[in-house]
Amino acid sequence: MIEQPSRTLVCSIVFLDIVDYSTKPVAEQLMLKQAFNKLLGAAMEHVPPRDRVVLDTGDGAGITFLGDPEDALFVAMSLRAAARAEATGAISVRIGINLGPVRLVKDINGQMNIIGDGINVAQRVMTFAQSGQLLVSRSFYEVVSCLSLDYASLFSYVGARTDKHVREHEVYSVGIGTEAARRVIETGTRRMTPTRRRTRLIGELGHARPFGVHRLALIAAPLAFILLVGGGVAVRAQMHLPPLALQTAPAPAKASTAPKERPRAAPAAQPISRPPSKREPTAEQTARAEPGKTAAAALVATGTVQLSILPWGEVFVDGKSRGVSPPLRTLEMPAGAHTIEVRNTSFPAYTKRIDVRSGKSVRISHRFR
Repeated sequence: MIEQPSRTLVCSIVFLDIVDYSTKPVAEQLMLKQAFNKLLGAAMEHVPPRDRVVLDTGDGAGITFLGDPEDALFVAMSLRAAARAEATGAISVRIGINLGPVRLVKDINGQMNIIGDGINVAQRVMTFAQSGQLLVSRSFYEVVSCLSLDYASLFSYVGARTDKHVREHEVYSVGIGTEAARRVIETGTRRMTPTRRRTRLIGELGHARPFGVHRLALIAAPLAFILLVGGGVAVRAQMHLPPLALQTAPAPAKASTAPKERPRAAPAAQPISRPPSKREPTAEQTARAEPGKTAAAALVATGTVQLSILPWGEVFVDGKSRGVSPPLRTLEMPAGAHTIEVRNTSFPAYTKRIDVRSGKSVRISHRFR
């Protein structure tokens, strides 16, 4: 994923450093740095190299995750837990996570580098953290907390903090030592562990996934769907075949007896009695159809709004939040005038007044710069 330079992406960035590193003697800095690199390498070993870009900052590191946002949370929590459990207890880290836009570029040495507001905000969030604390930005919290109940229970609102550039950031703290934190770390380790060619047992298929879905359910659901569809087709075939056989069997008998039993005057009488019976229902149906058309028109009085927001933004319709785009792409709303507002924590809000028509589509495109 990192072969092409000069690409702008929305990524999760983890920024971390060793507390009081600059106050230590050079010999002790060397020992701390070696121990820190070992812990960081162990925390990232399950993330493929193509899905991350690591920058060495001297007293810490900045890691950009190009894949799932959960990877950043798993690595940060694993590193914090490993630092607390470190035998000497000399390593103390503070960590900040942000979700925002970055650009992949080549540095002066021709190596891959990361620049952009996403990594700058991650560094600002880290400076607000205390020793051993893990803080995340609002943008990261809003995305990850929607993925699982375990994720949502990890975060607690800390408040708004102002950096040295007089820019305000809303930050959330990630809990430690809770049952939810333990489950997230264990689930993240299993999720990022490379698959091995071995026989899977039924007990292993029953393990819970990050979103509370069991592996056994992922296998059983398609099989159950196929059985239901196949059974329905078989039952329908059995229900419809006998009537067809009955219709084809007696048809020749009726055709052979009709000329003998019916008198010739009967066909002449049929055109006289049938037209009134046809005209009367047609008039009633026409009269009754008018209310139905009005009700159907009332049900279709909605329109579609197509969203194209870059890099991301929270969408408000008439003051009410409807979600974050992306992943939100389409909104269904009643016909009429509406006010659309798109908010991004790093840029001024974008507002537009639209007129939604029944059965029509309106497109809203905006790129925050």
